Amino acid sequence: MKLLRHGPKGQEKPAMLDAQGQVRDLSAIIGDLRADMLTPEGLAALRAIDPAKLPLVAQPGRMAPPWSGMGKFICVGLNYADHAAESNLPVPAEPILFTKHTSTVIGCNDPVVLPQGSVKSDWEVELGVVIGRKARYVSEAEALGHVAGYCVVNDVSEREYQIERGGTWDKGKGCDTFGPVGPWLVTADEVADPQQLGMWLEVNGRRFQNGNTRTMIFGVAQLVSYISRFMTLYPGDLISTGTPPGVGMGHKPEPVFLKQGDKMKLGIDGLGEQNQTVHAWDPALIDG
Repeated sequence: MKLLRHGPKGQEKPAMLDAQGQVRDLSAIIGDLRADMLTPEGLAALRAIDPAKLPLVAQPGRMAPPWSGMGKFICVGLNYADHAAESNLPVPAEPILFTKHTSTVIGCNDPVVLPQGSVKSDWEVELGVVIGRKARYVSEAEALGHVAGYCVVNDVSEREYQIERGGTWDKGKGCDTFGPVGPWLVTADEVADPQQLGMWLEVNGRRFQNGNTRTMIFGVAQLVSYISRFMTLYPGDLISTGTPPGVGMGHKPEPVFLKQGDKMKLGIDGLGEQNQTVHAWDPALIDG
């Protein structure tokens, strides 16, 4: 299944795609697509619905984050060896973990708003892993059984805040609007192998990132197992699994960073595409 939510902020409605890729309204059956519905039982109930019998949404409008109630947004740093190299950092012996605040989460095409004074904001296309079953000290062999599905994530990052301002990476990763998610949550049964997904990102029509999840240092099963040793994962938690090379910080001969008016387009095989326009600081775009 491809599950989604659409509509203005605060008025989002749940939906699913039918076999023709058309949006079908679920709001008469469920009020919202909540994190607690992403369990195996919850997804089985949704899978039993015939999309052809649901009302067609002719003009869905804004694409919202695909589910509500995300508890944790956990990210993995330097998970592609060639991205570590372009960052002039060693390949990690263990996964590097950090968090993005859930206040970063926006819809896949919502405005990305630069923080005040930002001059080093950057892009990162990433595979998102959505948890569907509580995971605590799970083995790698069991790990994928705890995954509800997958999605596209843009891990937008302010590199000055991340690297030059001291402390952890979180302050450069947690700015408002720095976590576009979606367009869909694609359930795990539709992704034959999460380690064989092409991924790409363009800025203003120029291709900067062109990678594949097969080159991850730590694969999805390894990450779910590893992270579950340090925290309990619950349905609706999101793991963003790292980015391939081609970020602006690593561009040669000079870095390239986002500026007002830039347009980002990114996608992952079978998981859909995102489109964002970059805006200067404007709290109305964040709160509206």
